[in-house]
Amino acid sequence: MVLIKQASDQAILEAAAILKAGGLVALPTETIYGLGANALDGVAVAKIFVAKGRPSFNPLIVHVPDIESAALLVEMNETSRAVMNKFWPGPLTIILPRRPGCAVSDLCSAGLPTLAVRVPAHPAALKLLKAAGVPVAAPSANKSGSISPTTPQHVLESLGDAVDFILAAGPSSVGVESTVLDLSGAKPLILRPGAVTAEDLHPILGPVAYDLGDHGHDVKSPGQLLKHYAPSIPMRLNAVDVEEGEALLAFGSLKFMGMKGGGFAKDLPAERLRNLSDTGDLYEAAANLFRLMRELDKPAHARIAVMNVPNQGIGIAINDRLKRAAAGSVIPHNKQGTQ
Repeated sequence: MVLIKQASDQAILEAAAILKAGGLVALPTETIYGLGANALDGVAVAKIFVAKGRPSFNPLIVHVPDIESAALLVEMNETSRAVMNKFWPGPLTIILPRRPGCAVSDLCSAGLPTLAVRVPAHPAALKLLKAAGVPVAAPSANKSGSISPTTPQHVLESLGDAVDFILAAGPSSVGVESTVLDLSGAKPLILRPGAVTAEDLHPILGPVAYDLGDHGHDVKSPGQLLKHYAPSIPMRLNAVDVEEGEALLAFGSLKFMGMKGGGFAKDLPAERLRNLSDTGDLYEAAANLFRLMRELDKPAHARIAVMNVPNQGIGIAINDRLKRAAAGSVIPHNKQGTQ
C-alpha cells in the first residue's frame, strides 16, 4: 500500500531514502506533483515509464536543488547562467547539452545529447532534493494522457500503488507544467509554454520564439517532438542469427543464437557483442538500451542485429525505441531479414 505523509522533516528523510534505494516518490512542486526517481539509476528511471504507462522513452526533466548541482550535469555559458539566476528556483525548465561524463541515466535524455533541468520553487521539494543528494527525474505524477496532478489525492487516484511514497504538501500553486526553454541550439526556443513567458525572458535573451509543433517523431523534451535517435549504421530487428559483419545487441541467453553459416553468437569478438540483460531483466535492458546502442554504432560493423525483446511491460517502450531507431537507418530491401 502506498504511503502518504505530510512533508515533515522525518517524512522527507523517508522519501529521500526511498529515492536512493531505487523507489518512486511523488513530490510536490509549485507547478504540479512530480513522479520522482533517482536520475542516476537507470532501473529506477525505467520504473517511471511503467508506472505512467508512458508509450515510449520520452525525455524527462531532471530536478536539482541549485544551479551548481545543475552545472555538474549540463554545459552552461554566461547566458544560461543569467537565465538561471533570474528564474531559479521557479517554473522554468532549461534544455542544455549534457556534460561529458554526465552520470544521469540515458533514459532521462531518451538517447539525445541534451538534458532538461530545473530547480523547483517549493520548499518541500528543495528539502527532498538536498536530503536525497541525487538529481531526481520527475515527470508529472499521473498516468500518461490523463490530467496533470496538483494535489496528493490526484496522484493517488491516477497511480495508486504504482508509486511507493507520496510526499504531501497541499495543492500546487502554479498548477500547470513548467515552461520548457531550449538553450541548446543557435536560438532560444520555448518548446512548452508555462508560467515563464517569452516576454519574461526577453530582457536576458532578446526575442524568444515558440516552437510548439508536433514534428512526428520523438520528443526532445516534454512539450515538443523531434527526430528520433537512430544509429549511423542499419539495424535489423528480431534477429534469430547473426550475419557476416554484423554486431549483436542481445537480450537474455545466447544459447540458441547462432552465426549464419556456422558458429555461435556467444563467440563473437567483444567489440561486436553487447547484451541488454544477460538474465532477461526488462528493467535492466531499458537502463542499458541507449548506451549499448551507441557502443555498437561503429562504422566497422555492417549492421546491428537485435534479438527479440518481449513486448510486455517496459519491453513495449524498448521495442518502440528500437523500431524508431531502425526506421531511421537505411537497409537494402533484400537484407531486411526479420524486420
